Amino acid sequence: MDSFGKTGRDTTVYRAALYLRLSKDDEGTVESASITTQRKMLREYARENGFSVYDEYVDDGYSGTSFDRPDFQRMLRDIEQKKVNMVITKDLSRLGRDYILTGQYTEVYFPSKKVRYIAVNDGYDSDSPCTDIAPFKNVINEMYARDISKKIRSAFAAKMQEGAFIGAFPPYGYRRDPQNKNRLVIDEAAAGIVREIFEQAANGLLPVRIADSLNQRGIPSPILYRCSKHPHMNADAFSERKQWTSSGITKMLRNPVYLGVMAQGKTSKVSFRSRATVHNPRDRWYTVEHTHEPLVSREIFELAGKRSHLRRCPPSKGFHNLFSGLAKCADCGKSMSTVGSRRAGAGANLVCGGYKLCGNRACSNHRIDYQALYSVVLASVREAICLFPEEEEALLAAVREQKEQQAVPGIRQREIDLLRKREHELDVLTGRLYEDQIAGILSEERMRRLLRNYEAEAGTIRHSLEQYRRCGLPGSSEPSADDRLRGLLHRMTQPEELTADLLFRLVERIEIGQAYDEAAGQGIVRLQTIKIRFRFSGVPMRRTYRM
Repeated sequence: MDSFGKTGRDTTVYRAALYLRLSKDDEGTVESASITTQRKMLREYARENGFSVYDEYVDDGYSGTSFDRPDFQRMLRDIEQKKVNMVITKDLSRLGRDYILTGQYTEVYFPSKKVRYIAVNDGYDSDSPCTDIAPFKNVINEMYARDISKKIRSAFAAKMQEGAFIGAFPPYGYRRDPQNKNRLVIDEAAAGIVREIFEQAANGLLPVRIADSLNQRGIPSPILYRCSKHPHMNADAFSERKQWTSSGITKMLRNPVYLGVMAQGKTSKVSFRSRATVHNPRDRWYTVEHTHEPLVSREIFELAGKRSHLRRCPPSKGFHNLFSGLAKCADCGKSMSTVGSRRAGAGANLVCGGYKLCGNRACSNHRIDYQALYSVVLASVREAICLFPEEEEALLAAVREQKEQQAVPGIRQREIDLLRKREHELDVLTGRLYEDQIAGILSEERMRRLLRNYEAEAGTIRHSLEQYRRCGLPGSSEPSADDRLRGLLHRMTQPEELTADLLFRLVERIEIGQAYDEAAGQGIVRLQTIKIRFRFSGVPMRRTYRM
């Protein structure tokens, strides 16, 4: 060989790369003791054999089943640039535990680049004729990695079945319990933002608007907040924008963790060799309820989640479709979509979304006038939630009984009279304070202290009298509690208009049928069936609209 002289000795000048790897996730920046041990061993070996060390390449915390490691890739670049012609590792497993790829490097890549490879503890030297054992050791190393992977998966599955949190980082709004790292507790600093997001979404604000508002107010996004808790983390490695996004808000609104539900195992790795993951069906998730304290109620969660994906684009030209996400085609189930109307003075029509997209190949049009649908739904809502007189009286009686049970004993007109009497006394005492201070009987400091006390007492009395006035007790010129409650019931059970909040709280789904013709007397009328499914009733309300 060209590298050997007349004496048969190897005359190649080696520039060695010392490659060190440990499969351990160290969250800090301090190297592990095993890396230190590997370094000492390899440097001593290079010194004893007279090899010049070009550089060290350290991957601390990276699995041997993947070769996508930062310093390993840096070492390959140096090999390509001919800066390195020798690689030394502690053993073959440090190079990798995938026997196919490890064999590719030891048997194909390194020889093609004229790189000598040495695994110290395994006694492997690519320049030695006795290297036949290496492939078998690579297989054993992979079997070890496969066995470890199975044990880790089994341990994680057992923890997930118990509802223990096994994620690398807690979801935004929570932190790890200092006493139990597998349990979540509320992170009050972020929990308020989570509650605000759900409240805004439940009130109909789109995720993109919520994200814009948070960014404008300078609220740190979840990734920036996480990095602030872990100074060694670099936000650039996780996100380019590092801002709140509509997709992030939507994902948060659909995460059951905020209901106190631990849902894990949503994805799984294809193989222990690969980092690729696949999404698991919901029936394969590990879902355990009541594992931690929820941040929002189920009603808010469901309302926010449903509204978050109803409209991706804001309404234009002043028109807002209240039935977005609620009105569905009765035949294909697609959402009804807004289209223009050819009739003079008409606002808009709704048609089947499938028909609008693909025409008659998908479905028929199911066209309905928007204002007509509005009128039908408003009348149906009024009918569904109206109260008969006896029901109204029963409800008022129940409220009165509850208020009487909660009332403080002895609250009567006599107490109102006593409060008003004391209020008058305080007015008189306040006047005398100024007179006594001018006459020199009271010092100014004493007068001011008594005045503050009298004003505080007077404020409390005024608050109590206001509460009695609102309760409609004798002596009040305001409407009685019964009158106010009757007015509230009337506004609730006989709404003058439809609102998004009213619809989403009462209506589950509106199904629009295809219009059809029906004989009537001497002519033909055009009819259309509308089914309204209310949340509080299992039987849909059926309405036939005459066009």
